[in-house]
Amino acid sequence: MTAETLPQPITRLTEAQISTIINLVRRAAKTEILPRFRNLTEGQISQKTGPADLVTDADHAAEAMIERGLRQLFPNAAILGEEAASRDASLRKRAAEAELAIIIDPVDGTWNFAHGLPLFGVILSVTRFGHPIFGMLYDPITDDWITATEDGPALQSEVAQAPRRLSTSAGGPLGDLSGIVHLSLLPKDQQAALAPLIPDFARIGALRCSCHEYRLLAQGAVDFVLSGTLNPWDHAAGAMICRRAGGVARFLDGRDYDITVTEGHLLCAASEDSWTRLRDKIAPALAP
Repeated sequence: MTAETLPQPITRLTEAQISTIINLVRRAAKTEILPRFRNLTEGQISQKTGPADLVTDADHAAEAMIERGLRQLFPNAAILGEEAASRDASLRKRAAEAELAIIIDPVDGTWNFAHGLPLFGVILSVTRFGHPIFGMLYDPITDDWITATEDGPALQSEVAQAPRRLSTSAGGPLGDLSGIVHLSLLPKDQQAALAPLIPDFARIGALRCSCHEYRLLAQGAVDFVLSGTLNPWDHAAGAMICRRAGGVARFLDGRDYDITVTEGHLLCAASEDSWTRLRDKIAPALAP
C-alpha cells in the first residue's frame, strides 16, 4: 500500500456523513424508541445502579441499530454506547484515546421515558482523540435536531425547513441567571455546599435529560448547565454545541471540555463573562 492509498485521518465529517448519521438516528427512533414509548411492560425496564438509573428495551435496541449503521459508515472508528459501556468499562478509555470515536446515548432521559414523560432524546457525538468534532441532540417527539461541527454554527433543523442558527443567551447579573444543576447526582456533601447558593440565582432546575438541558442552553432559554457526573455520552455533544452557539464549556479548573477527563465539574455557560462569574461563585463551595 502506497502513502497515497493509506487511509487519511478524519479531521471533520463530510456533509454526506452528517446526513447519514442524522437519518440513522431518526430511523432508530422511529423503529426502536417511539413504538415502545408508553408501551413498556415491567419486564422491559430494569435498574442499573439503582431505581433512578434505568435501562429499557428501547435503549438496547436503539443502541444496537445505531451502532450497526455506524460500523458500516465508519468501520475503523471506536464506538462507545452508554449501554455497552455499562457492560465493558474499557470501552470508555478506548474511545478517549481513539483517533475517531462515536459516542451514543440511545435514550437520554430513560427515567422520563420509562415513566411516560415525553422529555427524552438521542445524543450522538464524534470525537477525535477525545475532542468533540460533531454533536447531535435529537428530540424523537418533535423529530427535530440540533447539530454542530467544531468549525460551524449550532443549527436547529427539522424536515422540510431551513436550518435555524442558534445563539446562547446574553447572560447578565448572577441574580438574573437561570441554570441546570444536577444536584441529586452530586455527593451529599457537595449537595449541602451548593444548596445555599440556589436562592442567589433566578431559577435552578433539572430535567433528568441532558439532551434537552443542552438544547435549552443552545437556544438561550437557560444560561448555564453544571454537572459533576462526566459521562461523555451525556456531555460531549452538548458541550460542543454550547461553544458553537457562542457559549463556553470548561471544567471548573479552567480546562476545556474533553472526554478524557473523568473527574471534576463541568460548567457550560452562555458567555465568557457569565462562565467566569459563575465559576467564581460556585467553585469555592465545591473546593475540597
